[in-house]
Amino acid sequence: MSLNTQLIRSLKAPARPVWEEPPSKAGLTAKGAFLLLCCLGVLGPLWIVIVTSLSPKPVIDRVGGLVVIPQGITFVNYTELLSGGQVSRAIMVSVGVTLFGTLFSMTVSVLAAYGLSRPGSLGHRFFLMIMMATMFFGAGLIPTYLLVQSLGLTDTYLSLILPSAVSVFNILVLRAFFMGISPELTESARIDGASDLRILLTIIMPLSRAVLAVISLFYAVGYWSAWFNASIYLTDQQMMPLQNVLIQLVQKNTEAPTGLAYAVRTGQLSALGLQMAVMVLALIPVAVASPFVQRHFKKGMLTGAIKG
Repeated sequence: MSLNTQLIRSLKAPARPVWEEPPSKAGLTAKGAFLLLCCLGVLGPLWIVIVTSLSPKPVIDRVGGLVVIPQGITFVNYTELLSGGQVSRAIMVSVGVTLFGTLFSMTVSVLAAYGLSRPGSLGHRFFLMIMMATMFFGAGLIPTYLLVQSLGLTDTYLSLILPSAVSVFNILVLRAFFMGISPELTESARIDGASDLRILLTIIMPLSRAVLAVISLFYAVGYWSAWFNASIYLTDQQMMPLQNVLIQLVQKNTEAPTGLAYAVRTGQLSALGLQMAVMVLALIPVAVASPFVQRHFKKGMLTGAIKG
C-alpha cells in the first residue's frame, strides 16, 4: 500500500477516542437487557395494579392477593367508586385544586420570572437573592402551620394551594429562559409603545411555550399528588382530596370509603380491588398528560436551565 493511499484513508477515517468507538454486540445486548429490566420494573407493578382492579372478587379471593394473570374482567370497582360518595367527591376536589392551583402558580411564577429577568427592574437582584435563600432555609412546619392558622385558611381549599403555590426553582428556570430571548424583540416593541404586560403576553410567552408547558406539568403533578397539606390543614373528611382518601384506604388499612363498607362486608366487593382501582384513578391524569408534554422537556427544561 502506497504512502498516498494510507494518507487518504487516514484523512477519511480519523482515529476515534475510545469513548466514541461504536459499542460491541455484547455491549448492545447488555444495554438492551438492562433497559428491558428497567421497563419491567416500572410496568410490572403497574400491570399488577390494573389487573387486580379489574379482577372479580372471587378471583382475588382465590389468588389470595394481587392478581398477575387476568382471569376475568369487571368494571364494578370503578362504577361503584364513581357512582357518588367520598371517592367521587375527592376526585372533584383534586381536579379543582389542580386546575386553580396550577393557574395561580403559573401566573405568579411567570410574573416574578419576567420581573427578575429585566436587568433594569427595581431591586431585582435583592429580591432574587431573597428568593434563592428560601431554597436553602425554611421556617419549619410549626411556624408555617401557625401562619396558615392565623390567616384563617385552615379547613379551606386555599390551604391546599397557597402554602405551596410558588417554587423558586421553577421561577429560576423561567427567568433563565426569558433572559435567553433576544432583547431586540422587546426593545422594538417598547419603541412602538408596548407596555411590559403587553410585551410579556404577546412576545415573551408565545416564544416560551415549551418551558411554560413543562413548568405547568410540574405544578399540576405537584398539586395532584399532594397530600401533606390536606392532612394537617383539613379536618373535614368531606374536603379531602383523592390522595388522602387513597392513604386512608391503603396505609390506615381502612376497608372502604363511606358508602362502600357495606358492600365490602357483605362480600359484594373486594377491599383490595377497590384500593387498586383508586390507585389507577390517581395515576390516570399524570399518565395521560405526560406524553403530550414530553416533547417539550428537552427544549423547555434543559434550555431554560442552561441559558442565562
